[in-house]
Amino acid sequence: MIVVVNAVVNAVVNADSNAVVAALSGRTAARAARRRRAVAARRGLAFVALLAAAFSAAGQDAATLRNQFAAARAQPGADIFGRPLYLRSTEAPDHLQGDVYALVDRPYAQVREALTPPAHWCAVLILHLNVKYCRASGDPAALDVGVGRKIDQPLSEAYWVHFAYRVASAGDDFMRLTLKAPSGPLSTKDYRLVFEAAPYDAKRSVLHMGYGYGYGFAARVGMQAYLSTLGSAKVGFSVVGRNPDGSPEHVGGVRGVVERNTMRYYFAIEAYLAELALPPGQRAAQAAQDWFDLTEKYPEQLHELDRDAYLQMKQRERERERTEAPPAQGG
Repeated sequence: MIVVVNAVVNAVVNADSNAVVAALSGRTAARAARRRRAVAARRGLAFVALLAAAFSAAGQDAATLRNQFAAARAQPGADIFGRPLYLRSTEAPDHLQGDVYALVDRPYAQVREALTPPAHWCAVLILHLNVKYCRASGDPAALDVGVGRKIDQPLSEAYWVHFAYRVASAGDDFMRLTLKAPSGPLSTKDYRLVFEAAPYDAKRSVLHMGYGYGYGFAARVGMQAYLSTLGSAKVGFSVVGRNPDGSPEHVGGVRGVVERNTMRYYFAIEAYLAELALPPGQRAAQAAQDWFDLTEKYPEQLHELDRDAYLQMKQRERERERTEAPPAQGG
């Protein structure tokens, strides 16, 4: 069952009510802009650009997924990363979406075993620098996720959302699962993370991760404020042209936002899979190091913290997951 977490919306409104009211009630443009910039500075729109999703052309079976991977590989300008990893992003008036298609050196059976249990997705999601907490529970399964800034924060300051977790297929040649939540703060909605995998050959798997969200007026205002201040110089990965010196011009704006977060989550999947051969007690710490190394290959897009600050923050957050419960729904 999908649960709407009123506490998430209340947290946004209570913390930033002046900015929201100013934007929606027509107070002076200058005051509204100052308030919106304050919201962006404090929150960085971590939640607005997080864990949402809507489907791209979701695969129905292994053959379809492999065909989609081939189509992603063939698209113009697809070879951004220098390996079989392909990113697409789309922007609509009320929806953003990013999709990654990739080939990984892991047998399909290993990928399926590693990424079917909901608790394992918490080990994936916590690698993202804005995810402060994740715990799986319930039947049907769900994930309680706390999201915040890229620094240490108490859980009382996090945004909270309750994601329904559903494994649609986990057969011998195709798996597909979704994390879904219907709404979030600042008029965001239709959060969905889609993951699909299938065998490519005996030793490799083809993966698809889809990420996106819908949004309304308040979220659009907040995003515009972020892009005009803290996010004004940030870019994504897709090449949209050439600069005068011949260097690639990367996409900016809201497509840049969704591309950066799509890749942060995809790299979390890669980092988690890379450490399966280690003893369970060593995997989380090594996966955090791997995630940082993967993101630092693209500093223009993804650099935010130095290594020690990130690793220490994630160690504290993992310990907090073990010792603290998420807040009660509706609290």
